[in-house]
Amino acid sequence: MNLLITGASGLLGGRIAEHADSRGDSVFSGYLAHHPPFGYPLKLDVTSPQSVSEAFRRARPDVVFHTAAITGVDRCELERDLATQVNVEGTRNVADAAKNAGAFLVFLSSDYVFDGSKGLYREEDERNPVNFLGKTKALAEDIVRSSGARHLVARTSFVFGSRAAKAEPNFALWAIRKLKAHAPLRVVADQFITPTYDRNLVRMLFEAADRRIEGTLHLAGATRLSKYDFAFSIAKSFGLDWELLIPSSMGEVGWVAKRPVDSSLDTSNARALLENKPMELSESLKGLRGEMPD
Repeated sequence: MNLLITGASGLLGGRIAEHADSRGDSVFSGYLAHHPPFGYPLKLDVTSPQSVSEAFRRARPDVVFHTAAITGVDRCELERDLATQVNVEGTRNVADAAKNAGAFLVFLSSDYVFDGSKGLYREEDERNPVNFLGKTKALAEDIVRSSGARHLVARTSFVFGSRAAKAEPNFALWAIRKLKAHAPLRVVADQFITPTYDRNLVRMLFEAADRRIEGTLHLAGATRLSKYDFAFSIAKSFGLDWELLIPSSMGEVGWVAKRPVDSSLDTSNARALLENKPMELSESLKGLRGEMPD
């Protein structure tokens, strides 16, 4: 199978390329600035219709995983034009090309399309983003749905894994490095998420793509907890000093953009549909621990 991955130098895009490579797929790894670690590297600027068209011409994809995005919450708030160009117009370019090529499009969306007022959101719940990242993802979802391409909108939450993307550690790696250095770590205790192990997410994504499951599906971890409790679970799992953790509140952090209080996702539909089920956090951390050097 021919696969085209946008954002293949990112944490998730790189994992998708690695998994596809191990399956023997023909993997075209689209990137803008950072060379991707797996697959055939393909220079791709999603904001340019010409660049997207050329990438599709060369890859001739059966399936497209569209992961390229500006995901920094505060960066999106401060650089709205860039976030719009990449997250919204970039998605439009990829969706139009997928439609024209007859490719199945898997679009990676976010729990931040919800306002966080209730948590454990189901796929059909009303979207009401409270920051610009969430707004761009909601707009991109609408573009994918109206594009005419066969598609899956896959919403996920707080992805973590053993690999740093573009030298930027995800939350789990950041917490582990801090705690191993015996550094105090302040973590918010009043924001709730469903942390998602990247390898579990990739297996779910590939099953959904192979089966051409269409519509919207929440693909995230099966455990809802606060960021503080996530850090505590990491510390306990890795035998690190959890007493270095300092609980704080969202109001103390000084973020530029507002965050939803509880953007956790209900993954019951994924559990019912897929053989690769959303994993409980304890199982995910066991997998992460097996990947990490002592």
